Amino acid sequence: MSVNLTLVLVASVLVGAGAYLFLSRSLIRALMGFLLMGNGVNLFFVIGSGPPGSPPIVGAEDGGPMADPIPQALVLTAIVITLAMTAFVLALAHRSWQVARDDLVPDDTESARIHARSEAEDGDEEAYDETDDTTGEEAR
Repeated sequence: MSVNLTLVLVASVLVGAGAYLFLSRSLIRALMGFLLMGNGVNLFFVIGSGPPGSPPIVGAEDGGPMADPIPQALVLTAIVITLAMTAFVLALAHRSWQVARDDLVPDDTESARIHARSEAEDGDEEAYDETDDTTGEEAR
């Protein structure tokens, strides 16, 4: 079996560019990265499905080998899931724009506080400040 090197290169570039965009703080750029990665993975499924053949319908073959319908079904399912995720992330971005006039994902201060507390308990390198940054009160 011979694999088309151009398709492999295109799929690799799509996945790589998608991963780069997916790591962005902007919801729209992350969405574009998700779409690029999804298309790249779908292309990998098509490449990995093997050589083309007759349609996988009983009685429609011309004597040659039939194409495997499983990768085609997986790609179709992935397209539907990608469409649903796109609609969801667009709704999140629209709501973020309505509320804050910005689509950047803010830092999670609670997660940073929990991480700092965990490091202080594990390593005891530096003492952890138990006060809450927003109110200045002692944390429980």
